[in-house]
Amino acid sequence: MTLNKNPGSVALLCLLISAQAFPLTAAMDIPLEVLEQANIEQPPTITSQAASPIVAFQPDENFAVTCEAKGNPEPEFRWTKSGQEFDPLMDPRLEKEDHSGTFVIPKNGNLSEFQGTYRCYASNNLGTAISEDMDFIVPNVPKFPKEKMDPIIVEEGEAFILECNPPKGIPPLQIYWMTIRLEPIEQDARVSIGLNGDLYFSHAEEKDSRRDYCCFASFPMIRTIVQKTAMSVVVNTKKSKSDTSSDAANAILERKPSLLTPPDVRSEKQLVKGEDLELECIAEGFPTPIIKWEKLGHKLPDKARVEHHGKLLVVPSVDEGDNGKYMCKASNSHGVAQHFFTVTVEEPPEWVQEPRSQLHTIGSDIHIKCSATGSPPPVITWRVNGVPLEDAPAAANRERLGDVIVLRRATAGNSAVYQCHASNRHGALLANANIMIMNLKPRFLTPEGREYSAVEGKAAILHCNVFGSPPPSITWSRDDSSGAVEGPRFTVHRNGSLEIRVVERGDMGEYRCLTNNTEGTAAIAATLAVRDPTRIIVSPEDVQILAGSAAQLSCSAEYDKSFNNDFELLWEKDDMEIASNQTEDSRYFVEDGLLQISNVSYEDQGRYTCVARTSIDQDRAEAMLVVLDVPDAPTNLVLSEHKNRGVKLKWSPGEDHGSSTTEFIIEYEEGQWEPGKWKELVRVPGNHGSALLKLHGNVDYRFRVAPLNAVGKGRPSEHTERYKTPPAAPEKNPENIKIEGHLPYEMDINWEPLLPIEHNGPGLEYKVSYRRQDLDEDWKEHTVKRHSFIVSATPTFVPYEIKIHARNQQGWAPEPRIVSGFSGEDSFFWNCPKEVTSVPSAAPDNVTVEVMNSSVVKVSWGRVHKDKLHGHLGGYRVNWWRLRSRTDAKKKGQHGERHTHAFPGDRGHGLLPGLTPFSEYSLMVMSFNGRGNGPGSHVVTFRTPEGVPEKNSAFRVMEVQKHTISLAWSPPREPNGILTGYQLQYQLINDTEGLGPLQTVNISDPAATKLTLKDLEALSRYRFYLRSCTTVGCGHTVTEDSTTTAKERLGNAHQGISTQGWFIGLMSTIALLTLILLIACFVNRNKGGKYSVKEKEDLHPDVESQGMNDDTFCEYSDNDEKPLKGSQRSLSGQMAGGESGDSLVDYGDQEVQFNEDGSFIGEYAGHKDKRVSTEIKGPAQAPA
Repeated sequence: MTLNKNPGSVALLCLLISAQAFPLTAAMDIPLEVLEQANIEQPPTITSQAASPIVAFQPDENFAVTCEAKGNPEPEFRWTKSGQEFDPLMDPRLEKEDHSGTFVIPKNGNLSEFQGTYRCYASNNLGTAISEDMDFIVPNVPKFPKEKMDPIIVEEGEAFILECNPPKGIPPLQIYWMTIRLEPIEQDARVSIGLNGDLYFSHAEEKDSRRDYCCFASFPMIRTIVQKTAMSVVVNTKKSKSDTSSDAANAILERKPSLLTPPDVRSEKQLVKGEDLELECIAEGFPTPIIKWEKLGHKLPDKARVEHHGKLLVVPSVDEGDNGKYMCKASNSHGVAQHFFTVTVEEPPEWVQEPRSQLHTIGSDIHIKCSATGSPPPVITWRVNGVPLEDAPAAANRERLGDVIVLRRATAGNSAVYQCHASNRHGALLANANIMIMNLKPRFLTPEGREYSAVEGKAAILHCNVFGSPPPSITWSRDDSSGAVEGPRFTVHRNGSLEIRVVERGDMGEYRCLTNNTEGTAAIAATLAVRDPTRIIVSPEDVQILAGSAAQLSCSAEYDKSFNNDFELLWEKDDMEIASNQTEDSRYFVEDGLLQISNVSYEDQGRYTCVARTSIDQDRAEAMLVVLDVPDAPTNLVLSEHKNRGVKLKWSPGEDHGSSTTEFIIEYEEGQWEPGKWKELVRVPGNHGSALLKLHGNVDYRFRVAPLNAVGKGRPSEHTERYKTPPAAPEKNPENIKIEGHLPYEMDINWEPLLPIEHNGPGLEYKVSYRRQDLDEDWKEHTVKRHSFIVSATPTFVPYEIKIHARNQQGWAPEPRIVSGFSGEDSFFWNCPKEVTSVPSAAPDNVTVEVMNSSVVKVSWGRVHKDKLHGHLGGYRVNWWRLRSRTDAKKKGQHGERHTHAFPGDRGHGLLPGLTPFSEYSLMVMSFNGRGNGPGSHVVTFRTPEGVPEKNSAFRVMEVQKHTISLAWSPPREPNGILTGYQLQYQLINDTEGLGPLQTVNISDPAATKLTLKDLEALSRYRFYLRSCTTVGCGHTVTEDSTTTAKERLGNAHQGISTQGWFIGLMSTIALLTLILLIACFVNRNKGGKYSVKEKEDLHPDVESQGMNDDTFCEYSDNDEKPLKGSQRSLSGQMAGGESGDSLVDYGDQEVQFNEDGSFIGEYAGHKDKRVSTEIKGPAQAPA
């Protein structure tokens, strides 16, 4: 359905277009179209007037006295000022506007001349409308009179009053009493400011003597504060100069109370409904009286409040229920004073029924009713065209009956503007009612031939707006039928519109609206088209998303194609349309039904609606966006229930931001050992708001709480105040007790000391108790402050029981648990010239290797018997090294970098990760204890399968043309298998890193190292991706970017120099000199000697000939006289003077080569290009 709004036709159509009987009682106005067509006259109506009062307190502005009206003919304006005729045109100082009653009073000049009450009259030949009264007030600057103030002399204990008598001015008025230095006079039960501004003293005291009591009157409306001349008060004290007794000092006459204000015993208070009731009682007397308030026969209203130390009763916004009698009672120890208030709440006038404009036909009976209520009851007066009813021209058919004026058999001459005025002492009301009596044939306000569109299944409305007097009747018919449109789906409304509910395809076609009254008939046609409905086919779905990320909602709809230019798909958030894509920094982006929100925050959470809309219908679909974020910090932390070393912590949870709080983490900080460092104390479930905290003694704590939900940990709360616990005995004993025997006949006892916060008080120390486990003997005890102790002269490797007991100045910790351990381990001899320490003496057997994948193998071995361990088993160590890559058979027999991995504990297998694919390896296994490694197992050789290659070692752009780019690369350093070729991919990229479609080129030749890409776009930037491939797959990618040129480059642009004779000669000379230099270097090198490999092997026997690997040569010692790392000794311990001093140690940072059985075969030639070798040695080993 298409709605077209024509100028003027919207105004009050429900009044003007009606098929029901007379009279029309709504506010009456004739549409402009009718006025233009029929030149119908209309009485004046006041449309705008100035708000009263107009206060001239802004001297930098002009003051407009506004009066606007409408009517036909155009109204003429006149004014009265304070009841006298006033013509603004007669005063040249006033600015007057054409076709308006408004005039402007200039800011310059004497404004007081214009002060008064103004009323505007708008008249034409049908009547006169009048405005309400408008008061123009020119405030005078209030001033206190200049006067000489004599000092006020009072006796101590007497009551006195300082009068303010503020000048008159524009309310509100505010009174302040201060000193000449603008320090407020302190008010209390004895001293207070009354409602009239006076300063009351219930009795004088010596401290009241001063010379600078100043009354200040403030007038906020005119931004003015004025000050009264300072007043002086002298209080004569009862104490004489010669009398210092306390009785003389307190010789103030005590008396019963009497009221300073209000006077007499009774008073009346009248006020208007809605005002604040203020009743005041200020009493004098000594001691200072106490004021109490009552409402006789009732309790004080709930909204009442007592202020000014009980002297003022305030009841805000009074109504009829606050009527009654109130009493104030002032009392002290000597008596009572009372005052009674009779309170009457009255009301200004309010309309019960305001007179309304009416349109009637000639001959009708017309009733104009006006009634108002108020307290006291308002007086109702009537005017006709601004003239009091009793002074207006007589009309034989006009009669006043109470609050109703009746016009019987009205004629066109009875058309007029009636004014009703209701007033009492609290205010006045004025209403204008335009009464029009005329006959007029129907006139259409809806254009002829209007086309309407409606959606199948929805409702349609066809308009037939018509004006006439009497109101015309309206019927509708189809173009193919002379009868009226009928049926349950069709309704003709009072304003003439035809509504069709649940439109069908058969409703399409032409319709006619027919109207008639006593003055004539008329008809118009309208056309209805039926369209397909708009329907959302893909609805947005509910989304939960983390704050800071991007959210996306999608929506699509189908609609009638006739609305291609009128269809829109928009988004709303919580029923407010999203203004998207308007600024560069907008976080909302809408395109083709897709809503994207970047950097989502909690404010983005809500209900999002997709709206698919045409000019006649719409469809809507909703989705909820829930923003998940960490919870807000808890608040209102309170410590309570302090019990020795326990305290209760309470808090109020913060907003959880869509994800329920799962835990609260309570953290603490202590101010002695680690001030400023927060540590976790305890966690409690997320549905708790308090926790009982168990604390250590002698610690100065403060606490905070951090929330935790599925998104993460939120910001912690503010910390509590500090809480220090009293000292106490330790609650625990040391843990992680270790018993070690580094030397025979000794036992080292170590333990993890208590943390400082666990001391619970000063003076912490440990009692070490031990005894042999295999004998029945008493405990031996020693007290220490450190966290270690050595027991000497112990038997070798025998079991002991040990316990560590903590205590401080407050007492002992609970009884400690007993742990077991062994004293120092034994020693034995191998086939070596000297005694070595007790490392394992047997190697693991049955070593096997199971290949898991191209880089991981599983190693299994037989465990060493415990009798061969000679101590506690530390675990097993696997040494392995790479022999060669299976892609290069020439390197067979050369050792790669040596690796080791320890598997702690008593186990028989382990995984070795990080191996190079498609390689041949060797490994051996050995056990170890606290003294070091045992002998190695037999060497086992295995192979890893093929894998994917590493990155290509080089990849670059060689040449760039307009449509071609040449690329070159080198193979990967580690192919990890047999190369089958390369995969090259490329795509266009733009300046914002947007990527185009990916193109792929498969290169099947593994020997290829270059390629030229053709048919590329000129002046375009490309990104290239290269990967090497084996039968397993393609490896990691290397990338390169390049941009094509705008035109082809000439290949011979720089060929001239290469064909010049001088250039060829220069290059030949450089080549000859280089050849001579290389020959000289080769001859010089051949003059040096070689080391004999046989001699090397004689000096360093094969590892397995000793029954162990190079990690377990016979260099262990039970004493501390171990050779320094890097020292060179023979097996007898002496340096061979005639030998070169080369050894395995010299090559500890070089690559060493082994046979498949692990023996050393490498020649000691050159250290420069060797890799670092890692050797794992026992704690007591020294280099060989």
